[in-house]
Amino acid sequence: MTGFASALRNLAVTATALLAVAAVPAPAHAKPEPKAPDEFVALRDVDPTIMQEMRYFTPHNFVGVPVDGYKKPMCILTEPAAKALHKAQRTLLRKGYSLKVYDCYRPQRAVDQFVRWAEDLGDVRMKAEFYPHVDKSRLFADGYIAAKSGHSRGSTLDLTVVKLPALPTRPYVPGEALTPCFGPKAERFPDNSVDMGTGFDCFDTLSHTDDPRITGEQRANRDLLRGALAKVGFVNLPEEWWHFTYKPELFPDTYFDFPVTRRSLDGK
Repeated sequence: MTGFASALRNLAVTATALLAVAAVPAPAHAKPEPKAPDEFVALRDVDPTIMQEMRYFTPHNFVGVPVDGYKKPMCILTEPAAKALHKAQRTLLRKGYSLKVYDCYRPQRAVDQFVRWAEDLGDVRMKAEFYPHVDKSRLFADGYIAAKSGHSRGSTLDLTVVKLPALPTRPYVPGEALTPCFGPKAERFPDNSVDMGTGFDCFDTLSHTDDPRITGEQRANRDLLRGALAKVGFVNLPEEWWHFTYKPELFPDTYFDFPVTRRSLDGK
């Protein structure tokens, strides 16, 4: 009888343990990341000669930290935009220059981070370089930050021109002393780009493509970039010498949020 009771007790303990295990909720599975539509490609697969310095993958940008969604330092674009860029690159290579991209497709989550950053008026760690003359409270009103970006549609990119052979550039060191993006080229953060009059992402009217203060070599360099891209279907944003959109856009009304990584293009 004692042995039978002991067996019953063991059976009860086992049953209780099994019920407890069953009651524990299954671990939540991470929501799979969205994929890029078939019309998107990696620029390097279309033209590996175009230089890439993907600023938002690094802390050297107006936010001061790597930006959400940039999991790899790569340029992703719609295929027509990438192929058009390849045509422009061939023209520039014959003249002794190369294109260099700073940003291409931009996930919506990155734009959302820009908005949160702009609303945090206390975070001005990169002001001395990227927006010395602009009060941060004016970034929305002055059009420097918006809740939507054409970059998220996949046919817009930011780029410059580099004279060949390209000189090496050093990486940005977080916390280092900053200099204004609109200063003389020798005083700005080093960039192997030709002198465009300002650095990339300079929040200043001097970045307007046709600002009358831009003359001589700087004017010629801006015209070189704009002319080469206009011939293959890109339209410049007048407020930013580096910003171009390929027309017609494949996705004029869609803002994508897949991350910048090769996995987003799996199967292509």
